[in-house]
Amino acid sequence: MRYNLKNTGTKKLRNQNRPFLMQRSLLLILLFVAATSYGQDPNFSQFFASPLTLNPAMTGKFNGVSRLAINYRNQWPTINTAFRTGTASADFNIIPNRIPEFDQFGVGVMGMYDVNGAGVMKNSYLAASMAYHKGLDENGYHSMGAGFSVNYAQRRLDLSKLNFEDELTSLGFTGVTSEVFNGNGQFLNVNYMDVNAGFLYTGATTDYNNFYIGASLYHINRPKVSFQGATYLMNPRFTVHGGGYFPVADGTTVFASALHQRQAGATETIFGAAVGLTVNSDYDNATELYAGSWVRWNDAIIPYIGLETGNFRLGITYDVNTSRLAAASQRRGGMEVSLIYITKHADPNKKKLACPKF
Repeated sequence: MRYNLKNTGTKKLRNQNRPFLMQRSLLLILLFVAATSYGQDPNFSQFFASPLTLNPAMTGKFNGVSRLAINYRNQWPTINTAFRTGTASADFNIIPNRIPEFDQFGVGVMGMYDVNGAGVMKNSYLAASMAYHKGLDENGYHSMGAGFSVNYAQRRLDLSKLNFEDELTSLGFTGVTSEVFNGNGQFLNVNYMDVNAGFLYTGATTDYNNFYIGASLYHINRPKVSFQGATYLMNPRFTVHGGGYFPVADGTTVFASALHQRQAGATETIFGAAVGLTVNSDYDNATELYAGSWVRWNDAIIPYIGLETGNFRLGITYDVNTSRLAAASQRRGGMEVSLIYITKHADPNKKKLACPKF
């Protein structure tokens, strides 16, 4: 996962996307190694709307039969189309009639792409996950869950989109490079698999509130990543996250969440909240409007608006850079859109469990 870690070295690395296209192959290799070593996993400002990239233990933790989540992010568009990331995931609650009433057993799949530097580097991921959530009390208010996932990743470097200094002529980059790569045709490919795991506690005091805390560890097996004959180890990424929601007035609910993660010495911290307003009188099929903001510490303010109606929830954020990168990004940190669709239980009388929402 590539994410907005606010380690100084990482920010400098991200600022190098434009000169990266014009340097020799040695710099390419060094940048690739730095990305692998210091934590360049993709991530979303709306981390709460991308459950299977956040924590494998989130698999199946929702009220319904199935959940589809789609996310898209365009980060730093003014810096050479720096990063575009998209995911699609689906998870399911299975065998509900064969496990205790307040337990949940979930399985899921997730696909993700991450395009860097105007298409120079393309990363693709395919993951399968599983989690079991055990009810801890007779009312279904508290549960503890654990999950794991297996991920297959491919990184592809498109050599046809690179320009080297020996190609520069009086007419521009019209020459032929003498650089030699140990690749197949115009691409260099890297493939690896890794294992991830996490846990999640959820609780409630009534049918109308919820709170949770979870933690996950990605790249547990530290997969070997080979590039141009050299081998490097992927550093583990540790994440702790939590949140909750509670009513503050009739038809008004506050939702809050936070995340902190670390990978190879680089860190990221996000926290914030939104207010949800119910705009109709149908409790079972409520339509809610959301407005709020999250903050990425020492980097960006992230205004959020959302709409939930029927089985759908739509969220939109826009990162506004506040760090030293603001001059280069023109404060355009990145637009992000999320869409979640949940197929609800056929039985309207089935008790709703305490499940994270933000």
